[in-house]
Amino acid sequence: MSTNRRQFLLQLGGLTAGLGTVAAGVAGCNDGSEPSKTATQDSVSGTSTASAQKLFFEISLAQWSLHKSFFDKKLDNLDFPIVAKRDYGIRIVEYVNQFFKDKAKDEKYLAELLKRCNDNGIKNHLIMCDGEGSLGSTNDKERITAVENHYKWVDAAKFLGCATIRVNAHGEGSREDVQKAAIDGLGRLGEYGAKAGINIIVENHGGYTSDGSWLAAVMRGVNKPNIGTLPDFGNFCVKRDGKDMYAGNCVEEYDRYKGTQELMPFAKGVSAKTFDFDAAGNCIETDYYKMFKIVKDAGFTGYVGIEFEGDKLSPEEGIKKTKALLEKVGSSI
Repeated sequence: MSTNRRQFLLQLGGLTAGLGTVAAGVAGCNDGSEPSKTATQDSVSGTSTASAQKLFFEISLAQWSLHKSFFDKKLDNLDFPIVAKRDYGIRIVEYVNQFFKDKAKDEKYLAELLKRCNDNGIKNHLIMCDGEGSLGSTNDKERITAVENHYKWVDAAKFLGCATIRVNAHGEGSREDVQKAAIDGLGRLGEYGAKAGINIIVENHGGYTSDGSWLAAVMRGVNKPNIGTLPDFGNFCVKRDGKDMYAGNCVEEYDRYKGTQELMPFAKGVSAKTFDFDAAGNCIETDYYKMFKIVKDAGFTGYVGIEFEGDKLSPEEGIKKTKALLEKVGSSI
């Protein structure tokens, strides 16, 4: 452990004072449908217990909100859970595999991460997995390789006490062919995940997957209890002006409210994407009151992850504004 890291951890000592003994399994989590109300009841968050109880969901923090700091090495993955609690009063976290890409099988590393969570009363929710291949590839060999590439993340999620990993169901080919391939790929991975008690969820993440009706049809085709969706309020661009589905200007966008409504019956988590806010603290690009009525009407009571991606505010400001918006909207619906 470096001197800087040791100093960082020592500075956090005050956080755990007065918390009492943390149960050994506190970092474990369920499928998101039965969250523990105690996770948001913390004076650090600035939200009173009474206020927290009014929410029909719990707030988690997606690591991607701070991706610039992680890519710039200003933050380390091992410190993320404590930063979530210390700076934002959030005790439920969502990891991104890109920030510990080579650690999926490193039990010593994972044990240290889990210890920090247990020591500070932090709950691990999911791991967002990218760069492991296309589960919707129409090439059988590529698809099966992609399925097997995700096994290590299922195992890592199990070790960390998560119940879920988020995957991608992309593929090249016709709408029908990729859909058929995605059903096969997710079904295969779902079988492995079921043995470990891990959910496999798909985000609307560009291309066909950002078409709510397409992804809902994939879910019905797979038809496994541990396969579900992660509706993202801001990822409904189905076509961009370049070859990269993540870069360039969006030239065709699926209706975000319709898409969310179609994906909510299968949701095991929700991604509250924000970019910019008006003077009243409302999200400019998405009507959160309309969106959360859809979420609540679906009977969802799980985890809603903050995922700020704007560039007009700092990530720190954006996360805090998103959290305040979730608390305001959630307590009014």
